[in-house]
Amino acid sequence: MAKFPANDIITLLDRRVPHNLGESTSRDLTLGELIDLPGGADLPPALAGLSLGYGTSRGDAALRAFLAEESGVEPDDVLITPGGAAGLFLTTFTLCDPGDEVVTTAPNFPPTLDVITAVGCKLGRHRLDFDRGYRIEPDELRASLSPATRLVVLVTPHNPSGVAIEPARLQTLADTILTSCPDAYLVIDETYREATYGDRPEPATAASLSPRVLVISSLSKALGAPGLRIGWLVCRDRPLMTELLRAKMNMVISCSVVDEALALEVLRRKQRILDERRAMLHEAVSRVARWVEAHGAQVEWVRPDGGALCCVRLRPGAYDQAAVARFHAALPEQGAMVGRGPWFDEEDRVFRLGFGHLPLAQLDGALDALSRALAIAAG
Repeated sequence: MAKFPANDIITLLDRRVPHNLGESTSRDLTLGELIDLPGGADLPPALAGLSLGYGTSRGDAALRAFLAEESGVEPDDVLITPGGAAGLFLTTFTLCDPGDEVVTTAPNFPPTLDVITAVGCKLGRHRLDFDRGYRIEPDELRASLSPATRLVVLVTPHNPSGVAIEPARLQTLADTILTSCPDAYLVIDETYREATYGDRPEPATAASLSPRVLVISSLSKALGAPGLRIGWLVCRDRPLMTELLRAKMNMVISCSVVDEALALEVLRRKQRILDERRAMLHEAVSRVARWVEAHGAQVEWVRPDGGALCCVRLRPGAYDQAAVARFHAALPEQGAMVGRGPWFDEEDRVFRLGFGHLPLAQLDGALDALSRALAIAAG
């Protein structure tokens, strides 16, 4: 485990006293000093008086309390991070020494794969198969583990496919990992968990599975606020949380207090935001399904369980590798972009199609652009 030494300088962030002569900055600005609203209107007092000094080491107390209540844990089990990717880096850096093995699935979100090798760990790929719907089988995952496995990282719903791990299977996977590798930890990335379709209920968080299970999430995907660089780690292992806290303090000191304040406002409005987005995603995934059906001789897909994304494959019988290359070359000419398979450690004939980012009014036109690229590729 990579440990930073304990240093009481962290109290500058967390202990508020009337006469702080230990701080090194000049006077903190307030948000109200920087923003003039049109017509002489005033910012809400809570924002106008927001100090632009350092935040706290763990993150805003009200923000952590909100997330803890939703996750069924204590506020001290929640660490606010600058986005979910930072939570993954902190976890991997803290738990693993160079040469340790970290097992995750492939294909996967690029930073998930890259952070493992960047900190000097051995990347163990548990390969998921398009033809099997990117589903994880516990017995097959067990075969990917070894006594050297220090960390396992799973994503549900999966990026790039949107395939989710059912709660019962997730419990079985956690039991499999923690029994086979009793010194390992399991990290579950739940960033897309709340991005369900229509009235489909959201799955429960995995935060309570085990003290050796850490959960990562953020505002970025389901709630559509990636510009607020706010994510969070849920960790019920208090000694490990101490190490994560020290690592965060040494790397970023604290998160942006503006981002944290706005994050709390997003979460207070979360249900309205999610209701609107779930209705939109339900319609969007239906349109993608119709597009795939209309082009069934050319493409196939794995239908997603959640999130704003799916994987589509150019059928091998319809497109050879040269045609695959022509398809990708034609996309910019049609004003379109997809997530290419090699970004995620997948073959190039597979691509990630994101259907939640564009307004519905533009989605059909975007799918038409893909259709034109398919026609060009076919010659």
